[in-house]
Amino acid sequence: MIQQYEIGGNEVKTDASEAIAAIPENRTLLVEKLTSDEPVSPEAVSGLTTIEQVFEHYKPQINVEFQNEAGQAVKETFHFQNVGDFSAKQLTEQSPFLKSTATEKDFYDKLTRQLRSNKVLQRALENPESKQSLIAALQAVSEELSEAENV
Repeated sequence: MIQQYEIGGNEVKTDASEAIAAIPENRTLLVEKLTSDEPVSPEAVSGLTTIEQVFEHYKPQINVEFQNEAGQAVKETFHFQNVGDFSAKQLTEQSPFLKSTATEKDFYDKLTRQLRSNKVLQRALENPESKQSLIAALQAVSEELSEAENV
């Protein structure tokens, strides 16, 4: 068998007769207990040949406790049916708390972009008198929203 080499490549001699691919160095392995229940007795499970079968058999889940801005505990359970469920997007989709937090973050990101690109607002903030008027108006709106919330 003729091997092709490219510039900058390194030859890796095979030491075994089986083709075993090396794990790339830019990967991270995270091992975590994904169920809250301790096994009563260890069991050897055979016949699981795909990752999907492993997830179906073990049904991994984890209970997580978040803390909201009021300092109260928010408890949620995450269920995992495939490797993709560990992504930030999928975790957010499973969690009402994370969904609301992500929505808030998106709102504030958009608001920040708008404020930075709004030339009229920037000119108003440069003038101390108009800046004070704007702050007073925002405080009035805030109070009005708080009163409407309490009704």
